[in-house]
Amino acid sequence: SSLSSDLQLSLSFRCMIVACGDPKAKPSYLIDKNLESAVKFIVRKFPAVETRNNNQQLAQLQKEKSEILKNLALYYFTFVDVMEFKVKYYKYVSCSTVNFDLTKNYLDLIITYTTLMILLSRIEERKAIIGLYNYAHEMTHGASDREYPRLGQMIVDYENPLKKMMEEFVPHSKSLSDALISLQMVYPRRNLSADQWRNAQLLSLISAPSTMLNPAQSDTMPCEYLSLDAMEKWIIFGFILCHGILNSDATALNLWKLALQSSSCLALFRDEVFHIHKAAEDLFVNIRGYNKRINDIRECKEAAVSHAGSMHRERRKFLRSALKELATVLSDQPGLLGPKALFVFMALSFARDEIIWLLRHADNMPKKSADDFIDKHIAELIFYMEELRAHVRKYGPVMQRYYVQYLSGFDAVVLNELVQNLSVCPEDESIIMSSFVNTMTSLSVKQVEDGEVFDFRGMRLDWFRLQAYTSVSKASLSLADHRELGKMMNTIIFHTKMVDSLVEMLVETSDLSIFCFYSRAFEKMFQQCLELPSQSRYSIAFPLLCTHFMSCTHELCPEERHHIGDRSLSLCNMFLDEMAKQARNLITDICTEQCTLSDQLLPKHCAKTISQAVNKKSKKQTGKKGEPEREKPGVESMRKNRLVVTNLDKLHTALSELCFSINYVPNMVVWEHTFTPREYLTSHLEIRFTKSIVGMTMYNQATQEIAKPSELLTSVRAYMTVLQSIENYVQIDITRVFNNVLLQQTQHLDSHGEPTITSLYTNWYLETLLRQVSNGHIAYFPAMKAFVNLPTENELTFNAEEYSDISEMRALSELLGPYGMKFLSESLMWHISSQVAELKKLVVENVEVLTQMRTSFDKPDQMAALFKRLSCGVLKRMTIIGVILSFRSLAQEDSKTVLLHVYTKTIQCCRLCNYLSSGPQVAMNVYELSSAAGLPCEIDPALVVALSSQKSENISPEEEYKIACLLMVFVAVSLPTLASNVMSQYSPAIEGHCNNIHCLAKAINQIAAALFTIHKGSIEDRLKEFLALASSSLLKIGQETDKTTTRNRESVYLLLDMVSFYSRLRHSTRAFWVSPCVLQLINQWK
Repeated sequence: SSLSSDLQLSLSFRCMIVACGDPKAKPSYLIDKNLESAVKFIVRKFPAVETRNNNQQLAQLQKEKSEILKNLALYYFTFVDVMEFKVKYYKYVSCSTVNFDLTKNYLDLIITYTTLMILLSRIEERKAIIGLYNYAHEMTHGASDREYPRLGQMIVDYENPLKKMMEEFVPHSKSLSDALISLQMVYPRRNLSADQWRNAQLLSLISAPSTMLNPAQSDTMPCEYLSLDAMEKWIIFGFILCHGILNSDATALNLWKLALQSSSCLALFRDEVFHIHKAAEDLFVNIRGYNKRINDIRECKEAAVSHAGSMHRERRKFLRSALKELATVLSDQPGLLGPKALFVFMALSFARDEIIWLLRHADNMPKKSADDFIDKHIAELIFYMEELRAHVRKYGPVMQRYYVQYLSGFDAVVLNELVQNLSVCPEDESIIMSSFVNTMTSLSVKQVEDGEVFDFRGMRLDWFRLQAYTSVSKASLSLADHRELGKMMNTIIFHTKMVDSLVEMLVETSDLSIFCFYSRAFEKMFQQCLELPSQSRYSIAFPLLCTHFMSCTHELCPEERHHIGDRSLSLCNMFLDEMAKQARNLITDICTEQCTLSDQLLPKHCAKTISQAVNKKSKKQTGKKGEPEREKPGVESMRKNRLVVTNLDKLHTALSELCFSINYVPNMVVWEHTFTPREYLTSHLEIRFTKSIVGMTMYNQATQEIAKPSELLTSVRAYMTVLQSIENYVQIDITRVFNNVLLQQTQHLDSHGEPTITSLYTNWYLETLLRQVSNGHIAYFPAMKAFVNLPTENELTFNAEEYSDISEMRALSELLGPYGMKFLSESLMWHISSQVAELKKLVVENVEVLTQMRTSFDKPDQMAALFKRLSCGVLKRMTIIGVILSFRSLAQEDSKTVLLHVYTKTIQCCRLCNYLSSGPQVAMNVYELSSAAGLPCEIDPALVVALSSQKSENISPEEEYKIACLLMVFVAVSLPTLASNVMSQYSPAIEGHCNNIHCLAKAINQIAAALFTIHKGSIEDRLKEFLALASSSLLKIGQETDKTTTRNRESVYLLLDMVSFYSRLRHSTRAFWVSPCVLQLINQWK
């Protein structure tokens, strides 16, 4: 039996490869132009072999004979194996109505033989392959292959295989018809309508609560979960082969007609189908006296077309509710799997048969009844099948414990009584039945608790042998006369399978690996499932089905294992990916809705509401129709009717359904590969969250527009709130998603090489805001701690204050985080270093003049003459540096405020270290730590690092130090020129100058500290020198008589005070080095 099944599987597969395989994989000799004439000749003469007088046609064949023998051997010997199968297994086996195993195997053997011969006849190239091989064999060895005569005759005889087999089976009609008629009680009971199932409360555990703990019993236990598809094959093919019984036995005719009305086609092997009505009509049309049978076939065909689809649709509808109830009860009370195991396998078998029927008929039925063959709820049925399978796998030990006790405590006792009551019992049969009783009696629950592996295959094989002994004619012990013994043994065999063969039983009753060969229909069902929100919760059934695919492989067909394995992996991956994408899209839509709602709460939207409230009374008095009152945020949450469903409600419902599916199993194993559905969702959420954050910046490179940091932060928080709520649906670590995405956003580029919000905002602040500051369109107002637009002819497209005030900079710090702010700082430092490089070039150009001015600051006339020789531009660049440093100070201060909420103790430690630090190297390390925390430092470590990279190999350290000193001289002697600028007017309201020269103070001190830290010079000495030179130069302004030159003299004096205030010098030291006259003028102005 097992050997027959294995061999049939192997031969069927190999025949399918030849008949229906990929055309590219077929032998190239069949389409070779050079062999075309030889192939036509061989097919025309088949099976005769004529090598003489045909040298011209077979010349090319002579050249390639060795390659043909090598490459066609597999195909040729496949046909030989089919012939051997026919010869070996075409035997008569008697059967009995109570002899289940022999009857089933006998009928399976008949159908195996029939389907194999039909598949063989569908191989169009069979004559060409066999003939080519034999001709090549004869040319090589001088004689035909020894199997060729019989093989060639078989091919000719079975051109019409059913017709030939009808003739062959005439002697065996009696045994075959008896076996088929034994289905008269089983098949009609299985082929009932959904209403009849419903009235009988089939598969219901709760219909009779009082009997819920009673074991499910039947006189025909193995028949209860027997495949309906297999029975229909037995009946239709069997009665075609012994068609004479249809005219003489009404029972046989009724069985045959019932099967013909249920289906339009049968599966030969996998997705290869056989259209039964047309084939049967073609066979009977040439038989005299079969007009009634032909009319029966036509009536059955019409009934199948008209009613079969709706009948099976209603069955699937019933099974959905029945399996749901069964799965729900068993999940709550898994102990019922013991007594009600039969119900579980019946439910699986019934559902499997209906799903396979739909799959087979969907592409093979008339279009007019197509609606009955499109089931958008098929996923639900498959899901409940998978749930029952999972219960059986999970609670297998519970079932083992129950049936071990059942076998030892009840079955063994009853069987022993039956054996004792036998009037006649030969010795061999007695030994076998005694061994059954002994085997069952020796069982104990402790074996289950110890995890012992049970194996009852030997016992089942002995029962098979016993059936054979007692079924032959003239047997001393006839099984037909002891029906109770047969029924009891069939029940016992079922109970043994519940102990040692649960996995095999699941494959037998619920294997859906057929979907592997209906890929297009499989994918279509999946798409329909996702499109219907109520069915999306069952979409996990499709990836779970991919775990079935490897069960259709066999060790005798190793060549298909990789092909089917790859298909199962690709389909499973595709299904899980699509599910995750669908969930991601729903989450994105919810996030969009929530971001819109959050946007309504922004302060900018309250202006209209306030305006309407203020003007509401006056508008009524004027009698003019005012603007419609704006809806306040939160109106969307007010419900007057529970039936009102918003778009957000629909999205949440759809998401919860789909997430149920994604969260249904933690992982699944497909062909030794583990898939984790939740990881698919996590991956897609990370990608979408990344794109959404960047998209919400609304950065436009053409117009240089970008979202305000505070608005982006609000949107990101709304997005994150939605993502956090996903944890209520799916067991995923959303914190990991946040960490992965937000940390990437603090870098210049993300893991995919795409720009992040850090790079976008850094680029915008540097290239847009600060560039407009340099152009004189924006000024830094220290009093407001923000950059503000200045009135100009060409107004800017953005308001600088809305992007640089305290709230915006804090939002920016929170978005970019410490790493992002560090990148922003480094970018700012890079721009400063480029400005310093240009300043050094100016110093080098004027090095001689500056050297003289450095030593002649007490000689006004000489200083005036030397100053005229200097080139301009140093103060503009220093102002740019000051503006950049001021912006950085803003960013650092707000970064400190943000970090202080999270790292309070860490910030306090940094402050303490900053205060207690000693030694230059230690101080620089402490400054770097403090700067990262947003604390101000006397020496900016980032600036030191940026300027250190400018050291030139061609210039000695002494020369670099001299250039640094002269740069300070250059700035000091250039300060008086600021007095003539109209924009240098100091404004107490803003605590600065409109041309940003107040930023020079910070620039001078920070640049001096950085440069002289690098060159290991004395910062205080250089600042003293700077103040001396600056105050000396400013004294000249008082001697000027030109009012244009001195219009803003006092404002420049205040600038010098700012420089001294920001410096490292003590007040007394500043007073010593700044000219007393200048100090007096500064104090007067203050």
